[in-house]
Amino acid sequence: MMEVMVAVTPHDATRLRYAWRVCAVTSLGLVLIGIAGSTLNVALPAVVRHFQAGPLESGWILLAFLLVNTASLVFFGRVADLLGRREVYLAGFALFTLASLLAGLSPSVGFLIAMRVLQAVGAAMILANGTVIITDAFPPERLSQGMGVYIGTMSVAQLAGPTVGGLIAETAGWQWIFWVNVPAGLLALGVGAAILRRMPRRPRQPVDALGNVLVFAALSALLLALSEAGSRGPGSPVVIVGVAVFVVAVPLIVVAERRSANPVLDLRLFGGRLLACANLASFCNALARSALILVVALYFQAARGVGAFEAGLSVLPVPVGIGLASPIVGMLGRRVSPYALSIGGALLSAAGLGTLMVTAGAGTPYWVIGIGLFVAGCGSGTFLTGNTTQVMTALPAGSLGVVNGLRVMVMNVGIVISVGLSLTVLTASVGPELRAQVYAGTLSTLSPVAVGQLMDGFQRAYAVLFAVALAGAVLAALARPQSAPASRAST
Repeated sequence: MMEVMVAVTPHDATRLRYAWRVCAVTSLGLVLIGIAGSTLNVALPAVVRHFQAGPLESGWILLAFLLVNTASLVFFGRVADLLGRREVYLAGFALFTLASLLAGLSPSVGFLIAMRVLQAVGAAMILANGTVIITDAFPPERLSQGMGVYIGTMSVAQLAGPTVGGLIAETAGWQWIFWVNVPAGLLALGVGAAILRRMPRRPRQPVDALGNVLVFAALSALLLALSEAGSRGPGSPVVIVGVAVFVVAVPLIVVAERRSANPVLDLRLFGGRLLACANLASFCNALARSALILVVALYFQAARGVGAFEAGLSVLPVPVGIGLASPIVGMLGRRVSPYALSIGGALLSAAGLGTLMVTAGAGTPYWVIGIGLFVAGCGSGTFLTGNTTQVMTALPAGSLGVVNGLRVMVMNVGIVISVGLSLTVLTASVGPELRAQVYAGTLSTLSPVAVGQLMDGFQRAYAVLFAVALAGAVLAALARPQSAPASRAST
């Protein structure tokens, strides 16, 4: 027995060392993607001014990435089963790095949007496989530690992204918003190729091609309708066609996914009240929080005329709130139920957005805005911790991976819709000739009247996000666990 113990221990130590190296590689990928997304939120006006982009083009610089990334996450998870998870993961780094290099060389805004699409494909290849690679590398008893580090790196990206983006846009030029990803991407690709081992391929499962196409078509039509509604009004032919395509696509998605053996959206996971309400609450929270940094960054640049770096510093209370609340709530999880944390977090998010809504004005003191942002961030951190724990502990064994993928997709759909909806509501308060000035961050140089009109738009945008956050709180309350005995039985 003693000889067996001696033989096993070095193996376990070697596996653990390898697992932490894998965690470092995958965490670097998460930081790379997180920073790449959040830097552009603050630096968007600099890009818009360079290309003299119109309102529709300006919105799609952001939306193209979110849309394609969301629609292809599950697809590339399936592709990795066929081609190998390590290979698809590393190919994602290569594609993301190449697209970042070419994006900085963009001769036109159309080319830039195309490169953002390629970035999104590469990011989906990374995100769809990072969690599975970590799960395979870590021993089961250490997995929570590795996953905690992996998820925690997103807070680092959210903290650094806005400030880094503003600093780069002001000092080095907008091109470096993309070029800064190149050395980091090459480093991650080289280290990943050296460290990651080949994983055994899982049994081949057919890709739900029809489901992916229908989901992509529905989201594209909805986003295009939202964007055009803000630019040309709800009576625009593009808006009418977009809404019609979305309305037709939704029942087709339901029928196709019920018939698919491996659906991209497994509708059976919404069958119970707890899972349905908890996932819908997660959707509402994502929709309410995700556009907040973008809207506030535009507020400081368009309404107050500050630079990109100062605007990036101004939105820091949101990720700081998320980063502080998450670990604290995690420690409280043993004493407070995930159900209560979900409701409390949703209400706290609504309180922060409500503060911003009632105090919106061109001369509002920053400490008031900062409190609203911080409270909203704390609410999101609290909700995410409680909601995730509640959903994952309510599931039968064997479905955790499927539901986690679905949860990510549901939240990403909320993020996609949030950006299009908030930008549409925000710019609807000013005339068509002024909308380009909003995206460029130069409206404050025109007239106090124009700024006053824009502040009405900010107030309406906050009101919409506040209403969505309240709806999320109601749904979180409806996701009450049905019975305590079930959970005791599972233990």
